[in-house]
Amino acid sequence: MTVMIHSEGLSKTFTLHTQGGKTLPVLDGVDFAAEASECVALHGPSGSGKSSLMRCLYANYKPTAGRVMVRHDGVQVDITNAHPGHIVEVRRHSLTFVTQFLRVIPRVATLDIVAEPLIQTGTDEEDARERAAELLERLRIPQALWGLAPATFSGGEQQRVNIARGFALPRPILLLDEPTASLDEANRDTVIDLILEARTAGAAVVGIFHDAEVRGRVADRLFPLSAHKAAA
Repeated sequence: MTVMIHSEGLSKTFTLHTQGGKTLPVLDGVDFAAEASECVALHGPSGSGKSSLMRCLYANYKPTAGRVMVRHDGVQVDITNAHPGHIVEVRRHSLTFVTQFLRVIPRVATLDIVAEPLIQTGTDEEDARERAAELLERLRIPQALWGLAPATFSGGEQQRVNIARGFALPRPILLLDEPTASLDEANRDTVIDLILEARTAGAAVVGIFHDAEVRGRVADRLFPLSAHKAAA
């Protein structure tokens, strides 16, 4: 199988400047890998570094030590040390991070928000909007809302818009942070279907799933993490 994303000796320590420079180690020498067509669930108690690992994999956090390698355009890219412009290209074509929270430009219509990743990579605008409409419909966002900006939507509606945007463009690596949190059963099942469809298409999926049923339905294996204590 093809390894799509992996870390080597990944460590992350936060310095708490408001608490006298106290340090908080959250990751210590993590070697992690996810292959094409598999779903790996990060597993561990609160404070074990699941979200920090996800942010390191996406290059939102700069690790204290180690590196993250992402398969992009047929080669392995060290996004820990890559130029910011190169990271943007990796994210645009090969790597996406779907969280519970929607962060978009205000006053942009929902349909355009979901279609944007497709248009950015050269998809015809009409085709992009058709794909966006299909996902919004599957995730039960009423068509009357598609032309509106989602700033005034409910939290659950915003979460579903974010999921639709994350799945609009098929990317070979998906990072998912609690994608089914706060969703009703029907929408939860739709998200599970989207994850399984992505896996079938060859994507490597890395996720945090606190819902044991969801985890059991989508994950091939667990990657355990242990909680760390703050250092002096």
